[in-house]
Amino acid sequence: MFDRGMAIVLGKPGVDGLDEVVGALREWQYEGAPMQLHPGDVGFFWQSGAATTAAAVRTWSRDGRIQAVGLLDGPNLLRLTTTPEAQRDEELARQLVADVTEPERGVLPEGKVAVEAPTGALVHDLLSEDGWKIDEPWTPLSRDLTEPVQDPGVRIEVIGPELAHEFAAIHRSAFNGKFTDERWRSMAAGLPYTDARSLVAYDDQDNAVAVVTAWSAGPGKPGLIEPMGVHADHRGHGYGRAITVAAAAALQELGSSSATVITPNSQVGAVPTYKSAGFQPLPERRDRYRDA
Repeated sequence: MFDRGMAIVLGKPGVDGLDEVVGALREWQYEGAPMQLHPGDVGFFWQSGAATTAAAVRTWSRDGRIQAVGLLDGPNLLRLTTTPEAQRDEELARQLVADVTEPERGVLPEGKVAVEAPTGALVHDLLSEDGWKIDEPWTPLSRDLTEPVQDPGVRIEVIGPELAHEFAAIHRSAFNGKFTDERWRSMAAGLPYTDARSLVAYDDQDNAVAVVTAWSAGPGKPGLIEPMGVHADHRGHGYGRAITVAAAAALQELGSSSATVITPNSQVGAVPTYKSAGFQPLPERRDRYRDA
């Protein structure tokens, strides 16, 4: 039980505090949990470097122990989770809502902003009471890893620094982005990457066609796939399924209990791809947003 006399303190961990944050997120993952902020989410954000990652993280602590972690995934979106036993803790939830709804607290700015939190968390109820609306639906999916994972059917290689350019090129093509070799190296240098693998799939002509990064949270805990992408010139040939199966196998080798992924419903081909790789859809989730 919590000591209600202890104040809840909002903080910025700094680079030196990221180890504690990542450790807390690892500890909070458990089989059957609602989809929530994962160490891999922080790990993928680490592509921008440790200092930028630290600047985007917020913590809420009671009696010196972290009770909630938020990641500003852009200036207007806070991805938020709490220690499992505190998801319905009213004192913590009210403090979180006050901090994210009042711009002077320095968490989210004025204007349109959004909060992602685990389904069922009291934060959702309180934001709804405050007039926040529900955003577009996302579908989480999960694959149990207690049974053997099938062969992906294509050649798979683990990406190291010498293959960073292939990861970057496929990521740029898949997401119309600006991902670079240096961003992969920064991601791979981050604390969460000690429990991660980046993979690349090749076709029968030795073209690099798809990439994925699989993030473990430790043995016996759910792992995360983020990101998975197929080169625009090689879509429609089953490479998304193949690289996803390979990611599941990598997480199994790392000791994960399951492989999880979440995708916006607007990406109509994503859910069928993950289902073809043995993933089962879970109940949809939605962020909360405020117009102004």
